[in-house]
Amino acid sequence: MEKTLDMKDLKAIKIELTRFMMAYKFALDEMTTKINILKDEFNYIHDYNPIEHVKTRLKSPESIFRKVQRKGIEFNLDSIKENIKDIAGMRITCSFISDIYEISRMIANQKDIRILEYKDYIKNPKPNGYQSLHMILEIPIFMSDREELTCVEIQIRTIAMDFWASLEHKIYYKYNKEVPRKMLDELKTTAEMAALLDNKMENLHKEMKKMKQADDAEVMLQSMGIGTNKLKLIETFMGEKLGIK
Repeated sequence: MEKTLDMKDLKAIKIELTRFMMAYKFALDEMTTKINILKDEFNYIHDYNPIEHVKTRLKSPESIFRKVQRKGIEFNLDSIKENIKDIAGMRITCSFISDIYEISRMIANQKDIRILEYKDYIKNPKPNGYQSLHMILEIPIFMSDREELTCVEIQIRTIAMDFWASLEHKIYYKYNKEVPRKMLDELKTTAEMAALLDNKMENLHKEMKKMKQADDAEVMLQSMGIGTNKLKLIETFMGEKLGIK
């Protein structure tokens, strides 16, 4: 005879489901706080903000259930937690490619974060042209009676990469994943154009950094009472003393 669930059983299931989803929500809250701290620190120290914007996404129970069916995994919370790592997702959009690697390095250096997976689709783009840096990390969430190690998927990309990915997603949705070959070829071409734009912007960024460093050095020398002409005399004198021409 089948056992019917009483109200006590239903309440226990509801509590476990709520805790399960809350852990991922809290993980996103925790990561948002961490990113905001890193962004502010970077801004104060370097007078520059590498992050344009941050978006977070929590999969709905319906979306989780569909993925469980697609992957053919057991329908229980332990199995879902073990096999589905993108329930909580965060997308960080940067101005330049170098910012992507700087942000990923700062995240990886957090002592309470463990990197489970690292995929670089910038150095190794997908066949369709998609570029982004993906990280799956594990972060501890402290509840009233337990510690939950919770996964968060992080995607870090430039504005150009994000624009292309958004367009590609809309096209695939419109054509129900059956996109005409001509349009796929156009998407690949635009991905290459976006990559070229990112590389050109990166070069401009490097030139701007060099100019800023030179300006900062000039300001420092002036504050010390050393002008450009005096600096050249010092360099000439030191060069002669050291036998450098």
